[in-house]
Amino acid sequence: MIFENKEFNVVEFDFKNIEYYVFTFLFVVGNFLLPLAFHQFNLGGNVFLPIYFFILIGSYKFGFKVGLSIALLTPFVNHLMTGMPNLIMLAPVFVKGMALAFFASFLAKKIKTINLLNILSVLVLYQLTGVVFESIYFFDIIRALNNFLIAYPGLIIQLVFGYFVLRGLNKYGTKNNAADN
Repeated sequence: MIFENKEFNVVEFDFKNIEYYVFTFLFVVGNFLLPLAFHQFNLGGNVFLPIYFFILIGSYKFGFKVGLSIALLTPFVNHLMTGMPNLIMLAPVFVKGMALAFFASFLAKKIKTINLLNILSVLVLYQLTGVVFESIYFFDIIRALNNFLIAYPGLIIQLVFGYFVLRGLNKYGTKNNAADN
């Protein structure tokens, strides 16, 4: 069942592993294409949060180094290629992405299970970090809270699709999987 704890296999790559670079590249490309697709259909990034999806996946499955790299590269690449996020929003996007990388990788490594509550915890923690940062950055707690409140469709997408993608990736890196290759 989706509410029960399922054992989760966290695989952490070091900078010397080619897999670190392959997965970081793939997730950064995914985090470029996903927001691009959402914006093509006028589905706002501040509502659907597509720039964070692969940070969640990469951090939870492959650890902090991969997640942090995705969190730092994604907004930079997207801004250079599309102008989004706009300059004023780059700092909050960086902070939220880094918080997401930290909380997802920490929780996954610590508890080694996956369920909807785990992912929901990560999402709430990174969003609360974003509210605190944006309140200070913009000197406006109402704006920060509004950003949090309008993002619920994106959080639901991250929760549901993130859970199923992570469940699908769970066997990657297990000894049985390595023996099959």
